[in-house]
Amino acid sequence: MVSRQNGGVVSRRTFTGGLIAGIGLAGASLLGLAGCSDGGQQRAASARSEASKLPSVVIGTMPTEDTLPFYAAADQGLFAQAGIDATVEFFQSAQELSVAVTSGDVQLAMTDPMVSASLWAAGTHITLEWITLGTDASQGRFGVQVGPNSTFTSLADLAGVPVGMGSDTVPEYVFDVLMQRAGVPDDQIVGEEIKKLPVRYQMMESGQVAAAALPGSMLALGEANGCRTLADDTTGENISASVMVAGPGFAQSSQGAAALEVLKGVWDQAASAINADPDAYRSVLIANANLSDAVASSYPISTYPTCVRPPADLVTPVLEWMTRKGYLATALTYHEEDGSFSA
Repeated sequence: MVSRQNGGVVSRRTFTGGLIAGIGLAGASLLGLAGCSDGGQQRAASARSEASKLPSVVIGTMPTEDTLPFYAAADQGLFAQAGIDATVEFFQSAQELSVAVTSGDVQLAMTDPMVSASLWAAGTHITLEWITLGTDASQGRFGVQVGPNSTFTSLADLAGVPVGMGSDTVPEYVFDVLMQRAGVPDDQIVGEEIKKLPVRYQMMESGQVAAAALPGSMLALGEANGCRTLADDTTGENISASVMVAGPGFAQSSQGAAALEVLKGVWDQAASAINADPDAYRSVLIANANLSDAVASSYPISTYPTCVRPPADLVTPVLEWMTRKGYLATALTYHEEDGSFSA
């Protein structure tokens, strides 16, 4: 799932391809991607007649597990197979990625509902197109962890205790919800601002902060180093997701809409292939996601959803939380039918 870090663009990889005569997306010659969904093949094939009109698309993402289907698609040449000129550009912070979306340098971006709402509130009217991870609680992981020498054994023990986190982020939201589920009163849920994830993790591990709200990759690293996860969001009602958003006006233009359909088909196809044989894509994950060497070979590869619009019952509670916390000056409403917001 999405985590915010500080930094800039760390790498850029471009995969360009025109139509390759005689090769259909539903064909068996698709570079060994077995187990692909019929829906993904049909979606990409239905948009293929528009391929000569497709615009170039830059897909912005942070180097996390959330975008593995597009990493795999690029590695296997599926963008070129679909006749679309696609660039995957990596960023190290949500802030840098947001600037690129606002400027129009990025047409699609993997982010989260918090960033999406903040972009819309600031005048960058993106649309939520599909969930990259988080159609159910088992996909993606966020949680609260304590160091090896901590005496805390439950979330209830953290009532009134400062916990390291970054404000207006998925880890903070998940922490708040998990604490509420544990019966901790709102006025006893205390956060300590530690924006940089590596610093937050190190302070937790060393005992400089009582606990930390972290994404799955860092929870796994902590567990490998003797830290204990008190709770995570992989059971119960689903509360977190990462999403693919389209830049302002992109989904509303005929060419942008056609490109989206092709890219949804590519995503569906690659996601189905990963789900059929996850470990076949471990090397692609390691090459593109920020995984510690300590967990790279054992880190569980998620089950990836095929393209589905984020539902209102997932996004609306996030918007309500942002309003309560003061992260949104004006309450927003999410419209599931087209992925937009309104004030």
